[in-house]
Amino acid sequence: MSLNNIEFGRLSITGLKCLLSITHEKEMPFVTPEYEVFRYSAILAAKKVSNDAFKTFLKRLPTLDQLENSIQVENEPIPDHQKIAKELEPLVKFIDFKIIKGSILVDIIEPLEIVPAKIILNIYRQSIKSNNFNLNNTRGKPINLSGYFWDEKACGSKLIIEDNGKIVHALNGCGYQNVRAKIALESNGIFEWDVIIEKDCGNTWVGVCASENLNYETFAGIQPTGWVLSSGSELRNHKSYDINYCPTFHEDGARITVHLDMNKRTCAFTINGKKYREVSEWNNLPSKLYPLVSFCYPGRIRIQPHRKN
Repeated sequence: MSLNNIEFGRLSITGLKCLLSITHEKEMPFVTPEYEVFRYSAILAAKKVSNDAFKTFLKRLPTLDQLENSIQVENEPIPDHQKIAKELEPLVKFIDFKIIKGSILVDIIEPLEIVPAKIILNIYRQSIKSNNFNLNNTRGKPINLSGYFWDEKACGSKLIIEDNGKIVHALNGCGYQNVRAKIALESNGIFEWDVIIEKDCGNTWVGVCASENLNYETFAGIQPTGWVLSSGSELRNHKSYDINYCPTFHEDGARITVHLDMNKRTCAFTINGKKYREVSEWNNLPSKLYPLVSFCYPGRIRIQPHRKN
């Protein structure tokens, strides 16, 4: 589970210290990017000092999703920052600042003045000396990014896969057919990937499917094992239909990020950088799913792992 899903106050500083200590510099996968680890720790420390400090830190420390949407960070004065630094002190040694993006360190974390200057200076020195700085922004063994390729064995007969599995396009005369990715998304964890509509077909559908009983020659949205969102803003599954999930995105180059939370069995979408609600209508997602698109001629679609800045 991501720290972002845990309400502030439900986890004590002692409990958070225990969690961070057992995952610090270990090989086990961790779903929360390190900046979000710092953010949660700092806001928790501020909440312990005062409600005013808590509110200020919520404004001064946006989430990564908010930063991706170019949110303006408020430069409010920080009350009792020395007290907050003292509360944060037990957690600092378990936060790996060197894998936090440099611009976030400079623009957001350092101005707070709650992390010892010696730690920040050491990170700056390491970043100058290292050619591999910030390649991975999440602690532990990286979550598997392989498998985000279209699967020729799970593909409509008039869909052609190219560019080593990254792109699929429809042949002239092709009606709505489906293709799934090779990667199976199962057990626990949060999975995210990007679908780029390089050429729109009028109504491109993006989502997930189960492996059982899916007909790749027929539109996925009317089948029991397909759950898809269209570029016309419609949500479809054979048991549900809804419109106006988001603005339409018919333009070539539209980027759709799928957020699949297998801990909660929920799905949400980001369209061209703006994230929308979880799809509450899809309350029947199974324990094993695959990325899927459904489209027709002249569509051309790319898939890739989603990488946060």
